[in-house]
Amino acid sequence: MARRTPPVRRCVGCGVREGKDSLVRVVRSPDGEIAVDEGGKAPGRGAYVCPKKDCVQELFRKNRLAKALRVSEIDEDTRDELFARLLHEDAE
Repeated sequence: MARRTPPVRRCVGCGVREGKDSLVRVVRSPDGEIAVDEGGKAPGRGAYVCPKKDCVQELFRKNRLAKALRVSEIDEDTRDELFARLLHEDAE
C-alpha cells in the first residue's frame, strides 16, 4: 500500500508552502468570530499562518488575513489577541 503524503498548506503571510501541522490555522466562524483554531477542525473559513514574528507582522501590515478570511477588517482587540496567540505558538 502506498504511503500518503502529508497535507501541504500555504501561509497567507509569506506564501511559503509547509506541512499542515507546522502552520497555525486562524478561522472565522459562521457567526463571524475570528480565533486561532487549536485543533485545526473548527467550522468556518480558515487561513494558515507561519508562527514567525516577521510573517505575522506582514500578515497584519498588508491586511492579508482579513482578505483570506473574507472580512472587511479585523478590529484592534482581535488583532492584538491573534498576534499574541500566534507568537505564543512560536515559543512552544
